[in-house]
Amino acid sequence: MTENILITGASSGIGHGLALGLAAQGHTIIVTDLNKDQAQDTVDEITASGGEATAFAVDVCDAASIEACVTACDSVSVLINCAGIQHVASLENFPQDHWDRLIDIMLNGTCRMTKAVLPAMKKAGHGRIINIGSIHSLIASPFKSAYVAAKHGLLGFSKTIALETADTDITMNTICPSYVKTPLVEKQIANQAKERGISEDDVINEVMLKPMPKKAFIGMDELVAAASFLIQPQARNITGQEIVIDGGWTIQ
Repeated sequence: MTENILITGASSGIGHGLALGLAAQGHTIIVTDLNKDQAQDTVDEITASGGEATAFAVDVCDAASIEACVTACDSVSVLINCAGIQHVASLENFPQDHWDRLIDIMLNGTCRMTKAVLPAMKKAGHGRIINIGSIHSLIASPFKSAYVAAKHGLLGFSKTIALETADTDITMNTICPSYVKTPLVEKQIANQAKERGISEDDVINEVMLKPMPKKAFIGMDELVAAASFLIQPQARNITGQEIVIDGGWTIQ
């Protein structure tokens, strides 16, 4: 069964990887990002490999931008909320506008996107909503107060919408990986090294991988596989859940 999948933040990182991976499985991808040219680059990669995709400029902080995209699409049967940014600093050195921006993109933006697609999903009697959370949806790390707050908030939001849609074939779940080697994480390595006063190698080995019994970054193929399963009819009774891919971090 193929789906029309709208992915936010799909021009780079996890969103980009999910777009390519799910397109390779035959799904039609609606690639959205703040920058339409960058979204189109992802579309070009997909179509060059024989897949189907379209690009839209979407600001998840702007309801009108979201509505214009959703209205222009024939249908959205799967929404993947992936747009995100990061800022690493102690709270007293954390600019308030940066803090507000992280919350607005990752938590309020998820709310806006979900609100936009739900009416059509309810009318169709079918839909899948997947949030890209984080290990930081479950645990905390210093210097990431806004990111941790937003990612924790996704879980509560997901559980609530799962209850509100339980009378139809709509599910909402959150995939929670530990560190994936993306440009966002690469930038974090440098920022954490500066904030903690340690080397970048020490950030990788002592901060990122040490808490994981498997001591390995999460692969994009693992995230594609998790999202692919949640889309399937066989996942219809998995809703409001955290799908944790953390190399054993949280079982200790």
